[in-house]
Amino acid sequence: MLALAAGAQDARAQDIEPRAYSNAPIGVNFLVAGYAYTRGGLAFDSALPITDPELTTSNAVAAYARVIAIAGQSARIEAIVPYAWLSGSAIYKGEPVERVVEGFTNAAFRLSVNLYGAPALSLKEFAGWEQDLIVGASLRVTVPWGQYDNTRVVNIGTNRWSFKPEVGVSKAVGNWTFELTGAVTFFTDNDDFYGGRTRAQDPLYSVQTHVIYSFRNGIWGSLDGTWFAGGRTTLDGTLNADLQQNWRLGGTLAFPIDRYNSIKFYANSGVSSRTGNDYDLVGVAWQYRWGGGL
Repeated sequence: MLALAAGAQDARAQDIEPRAYSNAPIGVNFLVAGYAYTRGGLAFDSALPITDPELTTSNAVAAYARVIAIAGQSARIEAIVPYAWLSGSAIYKGEPVERVVEGFTNAAFRLSVNLYGAPALSLKEFAGWEQDLIVGASLRVTVPWGQYDNTRVVNIGTNRWSFKPEVGVSKAVGNWTFELTGAVTFFTDNDDFYGGRTRAQDPLYSVQTHVIYSFRNGIWGSLDGTWFAGGRTTLDGTLNADLQQNWRLGGTLAFPIDRYNSIKFYANSGVSSRTGNDYDLVGVAWQYRWGGGL
């Protein structure tokens, strides 16, 4: 199933995405519609300078992906467009702030390329293929199309670009698959933060791991974890004491409905958070696939 950007985070370091570098037949298309709910901190910007957040978001996500061939290996192009409803309160510089807002959050585009172990195959060839070791890489670009108001501290858009290069390894052993990825997210400056100030953020480093078990009839489940650190911010050149060093754990369970449709349930929560802007997330995604001779 397409690695859905649950919660549509701008940083993307907090995404927990099992099977991000799995193989699929060339020419297959994926259409995903999903919903995710978060409670607690702000998933869109984990370094936002707020405390005691009591925020909730409902997030609708539409995504499209297509499997292509690059240099004899399978690759994937993805586009993700999220829409969010946010409400709640937090503390900013000792003062309570409240926010109720809805609109599009930042869209994302991703190119992932398998470098080893996932050959470009037709549907007929793919039926006889078994995974061993896959090595892949990707680049995700998040564009500042989200709703943004520079008179408010809390927004669902971030008024900046982000770029996330990533490398990943996936090893299959019988019904088990073990995955490990490492990434770094770079941010452009937000030059219109809360009244026209300039907010910059250092790169955010992340490591992600998954232990996946494949059942009969295409059902699979995974235990997921991610660690991310860095991302310290400056405001008009003044360095803030907001270095991040956070852990999140979760799980995913996916079921095929028929040849073309499947559904995925997922949840994750913060185990530790140095900055205190943590949240819980639950979500569901439906996927429809076509093309490639299906």
